[in-house]
Amino acid sequence: MTVRPAVVADVPAIVALIQHHAAQGKMVPRPADEIYTQLRSYWVAEADDAPGLAGCASSHLYWSDLAELKGLAVAAGWEGRGVGRALCLACHDELRRLGVRRVFALTGTPRFFERLGYRIGDKNELPRFIWGECVRCPSFPVCQEEALVLDLLPS
Repeated sequence: MTVRPAVVADVPAIVALIQHHAAQGKMVPRPADEIYTQLRSYWVAEADDAPGLAGCASSHLYWSDLAELKGLAVAAGWEGRGVGRALCLACHDELRRLGVRRVFALTGTPRFFERLGYRIGDKNELPRFIWGECVRCPSFPVCQEEALVLDLLPS
């Protein structure tokens, strides 16, 4: 498996991956135009021996010391094979390179993120402006997700 920054040709596959999970109520849907405008923040995983993407993830910088890991989707048949972990680690490395100290994720699968070193956080301690996407969430207005936080760099 290879993890690399996404390119324009990946957008249809990224949209399909995200829409598949969004249709199941597992994540916020993201239209193609949003993926194109945020493409520089996306990473993809591709199998060395199979066509298509095995997964995707992105990070969104909110402030000098805070980013969100989002858009994490793993293709059917690739779950439990390290794809999600590899994508998260690629995002973490990029955020560290940028000097971001803390990353958070909003998720219905907190155990996955806890295995990566995240700790459960209080959603109310996150800045209010991060909730801009909530109206697109399948569970809005009743949030079903946990906030998890990871310190990437020492304070």
